[in-house]
Amino acid sequence: MRYCHSIVILLFVFAACTPKIADSTQDNAINVSQMKADVKFLSSDALEGREVGTQGEIIASEYLASRMEYIGLATIEDDYFQHFSVQKRSNPHADPSPDDPVVNGRNVIGMFDNGHANTIVLGAHYDHLGWGPEGSLHTGDPAIHNGADDNASGVAMILELGRKLGQQAMNYNYVIFAFSGEEKGLWGSNYFTENPTFDLDQVNYMMNFDMVGRLEEKKMAIYGTGTSPVWEPILNEKNTYGFQSKMTASGVGPSDHTSFYLEDIPVLQFFTGQHEDYHRPSDDYEKINFEGMEEITEYVWSVIQELDKQAKIEFTKTADEQEQKMDFKVTLGVIPDYLFSGKGMRIDGVRDGKPAAMAGLLKGDIVVKMGDVEVVDMMSYMKALGVFNPGEETEVHVDRDGEMISKTVTWQ
Repeated sequence: MRYCHSIVILLFVFAACTPKIADSTQDNAINVSQMKADVKFLSSDALEGREVGTQGEIIASEYLASRMEYIGLATIEDDYFQHFSVQKRSNPHADPSPDDPVVNGRNVIGMFDNGHANTIVLGAHYDHLGWGPEGSLHTGDPAIHNGADDNASGVAMILELGRKLGQQAMNYNYVIFAFSGEEKGLWGSNYFTENPTFDLDQVNYMMNFDMVGRLEEKKMAIYGTGTSPVWEPILNEKNTYGFQSKMTASGVGPSDHTSFYLEDIPVLQFFTGQHEDYHRPSDDYEKINFEGMEEITEYVWSVIQELDKQAKIEFTKTADEQEQKMDFKVTLGVIPDYLFSGKGMRIDGVRDGKPAAMAGLLKGDIVVKMGDVEVVDMMSYMKALGVFNPGEETEVHVDRDGEMISKTVTWQ
């Protein structure tokens, strides 16, 4: 492959840069073996966490370019890469300075140009946190954050969807887009929408896949369902897999679909939930649920096929609560269960040394009240964090296995 060049580190990385394509027994089957190979390579220690601006990001991007070339995706310009530079503030609370470091990254973009007027974008970010500590929830010595779920899983899924798109005639053009710099604040997708390499007015919709590798009990979140009136009906119709999908209307969220939504493009984001390995070195290949990934890929493929028969879909604005500034004065120190659909905020993980842990709150507790503030959902929980101040003590009421208990939290 022509994109396996200028890599002068470990020999096995050279070998891995040439994709090992594992053929499916049936042409229309999901190639799970190849998805495993993609996740395993991208989340290997040799890539050192794929942080934007590092050698690991370069290795990952060349691997992705070689995969895109293999499955028949064409370059849009001279090659598969869109380079971008971001001046990173040394002090986020100060004005930009000429002395602030510049970080260079690159998106990886391939296209099936089928000669049609409109285009579909399937995207996933491929960067992660490197060795930390920025963005990491790890409290020990610096360590490689391999990001198998976040987001090697999403990248493997868009590559498999790309392979399937190349096997048959389609009624739209399709772009497979691997973003970089997502972990730093949607750098790559923001740069692309400001410097597009194809006409954004012709984009029918964008699907984003961010953390799709840890499906449990068929529970999944789908964001952006209010950005087009077609989304919920078709997602429900094609859900023959028994997914318990929590659908959220807003097109704004902490991933790359937001950049496209802000350009008035219908979007969806697929997400199988947060977990205790999120943004930690323990987010490794061995914990990925590949059977779950296979089912999600089949599900999404059925939706894509149905929409390929239809005219360009309508875009609708959503009530984007996340655009409102949230003044988080304090932290509880928990990982919320974003797939929980009951009343309150269910705790999916407790961080050592933080207020929740010190007060005796546990994974599985459902926070229903903090002080005088009722907590009915994720949004009310986040708004409540702006009410309290560091050092204050507050009674936090939780539902623990059907029993209402209270704990005194000292805010940090």
